[in-house]
Amino acid sequence: MKKERICAALIAASVGIGCLLGQPQSEAASRAEIAKINVVRASDFKYWNENSPTKEKIVKFVEEATNPDSKNFIPPAYRIATFDMDGTFYCETAPLYFQEVMFLHRVLEDSSYNPPEDLLNLAKKIRPKVYNKEKLTPAESELYFKGLTRAYEGMTPEEYSRYVREFMETNETGLSNLKRGEAFYLPMVEIISYLANNGFAVYIDSACGYLTTRELVEGVIPIQPDRIIASDFVFTSTKMGKDKAGDHFYDRHQEKIVISGKPLVDNAKTMKIFSLLNQIGKKPVLSFGNSMGDSGMLEYTLQDNPYNSAAFFVLCDDTERELGNKEKAGKLKDFAMERGWNTISMKDEFRTIYGDKVERTR
Repeated sequence: MKKERICAALIAASVGIGCLLGQPQSEAASRAEIAKINVVRASDFKYWNENSPTKEKIVKFVEEATNPDSKNFIPPAYRIATFDMDGTFYCETAPLYFQEVMFLHRVLEDSSYNPPEDLLNLAKKIRPKVYNKEKLTPAESELYFKGLTRAYEGMTPEEYSRYVREFMETNETGLSNLKRGEAFYLPMVEIISYLANNGFAVYIDSACGYLTTRELVEGVIPIQPDRIIASDFVFTSTKMGKDKAGDHFYDRHQEKIVISGKPLVDNAKTMKIFSLLNQIGKKPVLSFGNSMGDSGMLEYTLQDNPYNSAAFFVLCDDTERELGNKEKAGKLKDFAMERGWNTISMKDEFRTIYGDKVERTR
């Protein structure tokens, strides 16, 4: 009876994630432990295998970039590194991107939400495909993308942030002992820390919504909130009506800013380049990605760069500690090598991915 009262209180206090009692205790590195990762010197790395070519290349790049006597010295103002998020330093395979899986939860499992019938039917139709890693039709993909914000229409930014935080407490699918808020690749977090500690301005350049991205990394990854570039949410005011935002005078006593439900302003593919130009105004010297959606960012970094530059491509080729796909990873490796990108093998170079007690379960 007492447990039922506790669970009911948790449901009432949340935006709708529900009672999380009974879930197994996580045995991955916790968010607090991840936040303590601090790599200043090459000797501080502990999550990479000793013979990792990536670690050696990064260390060499940083040592040369910060040495005024090196021909590859880079002035501090131009030491810029950009990272994609999903699949580059955060899990995207269980079974898909965080934001997309959260949408399915919102529509199909959140008892506090009464979804429109078309969203409900869409979620029921695509969930088996998503979890079986089957390709969606173009029409399904388009509706799925629109649902990523439509399902939260009317939420304030603060309410949405709480929802993300609560969903982060749920368990990943297909990986044991791992909560969604802990699913960071520990070796890649070390790279981010190493760069930040050696005078590099580190940015995230992601197709995920920026409200979602900020909540995932806040207090864990050493990247400042104003250095997160991501897909934009479209907001409105509860009193705006048909007014344009530029014509509307906001009244804090009567209004709230809420998610409009309109689709994200997508920061993907070539848009990643445009957002770098608009928000940084300088070309990166290092870029990290994992999919063809990151190819523009990687190519832009290498093209006509006045400074020594490098692109790195993470391959999800580990089928025991991750939900890797060797065939896909092999094809991506071949393409990356053709383009002159450095490949990162999770299987061969990561001493651990999430922590030693996280294993594949499906």
